[in-house]
Amino acid sequence: MISHLCCSLRARNMPVRAFEDKDHAAAYLQYRVEPMELISEIMSFMKRKAATQFNLAVDVGCGSGQGTIPLASHFTRVVGTDISLAQLEMALSSDNPSNVSYRESPAEELPFGSGEVDLLTAMTAAHWFDRKKFLVEADRVLRPGGCLALLSYTKEVELEYGNVSNTLNRICEEYYTAMDPFRNPYLGKCSVKIYSDMFDACSYPDKEWTDCLRVRRKLPLSRYFGMVKTFSTYQRFLQEDPAGAEHISNDIRSKLLSAMETSSPDPEVTVVVKYFYWMARKPCSLRLAL
Repeated sequence: MISHLCCSLRARNMPVRAFEDKDHAAAYLQYRVEPMELISEIMSFMKRKAATQFNLAVDVGCGSGQGTIPLASHFTRVVGTDISLAQLEMALSSDNPSNVSYRESPAEELPFGSGEVDLLTAMTAAHWFDRKKFLVEADRVLRPGGCLALLSYTKEVELEYGNVSNTLNRICEEYYTAMDPFRNPYLGKCSVKIYSDMFDACSYPDKEWTDCLRVRRKLPLSRYFGMVKTFSTYQRFLQEDPAGAEHISNDIRSKLLSAMETSSPDPEVTVVVKYFYWMARKPCSLRLAL
């Protein structure tokens, strides 16, 4: 998935950088899901009141580019920005369309002129931003009628497999609960609240909030574990208690395989990622009030 992702984070007035380890960045590229369904929702929102060709899309906190590349067919130019050089190296290693490029930049100081951007999006990244400064910067770079789209997903990634899906998800909940103590304090208890607060802070009258869009992918079970291990909570768990992190992962894998009653060491499951998102259109003569 996305991205979706290193951006400046300020806690206690100190900038913090994360997601910059090269192995972690490589895991993002390998395991995160491309949010194609979300791209379709964004473009539908944009096209409702604009029939013209779109010029520039900017994907902020682009990470390894899973959400950046799918924008290429809709815009003349697409730029992914991030402050993690490791993430940008992974993005550049992909087979990028000719109209996609990447730039090193903090989310709060974007390298674009005022009114230059048609779409500004952040995919599973905005929770790390200095949120007030980012919204002001978004308003600066968006053209009149341009759109802002922020999306993320809940930690409770679900699994579907035959008639044991409920059992599998009770087991997965053990996994997520074990990671809870390692959640970054900057994020608070619930990422949804971060995004809803930003939604409320945006004074654009034309805006929409969506609680849940389920994105399903059939993947080997190992890909599910690869995805979970890219989560910031798991990475912090791994740093502080490597043996504990590996133990819980192995234990959860054993329990899942037992519940599935399969002889395959890596069965295919349906992974369900639950996205929430909001979109807003900048009016022609109103600035963002915070």
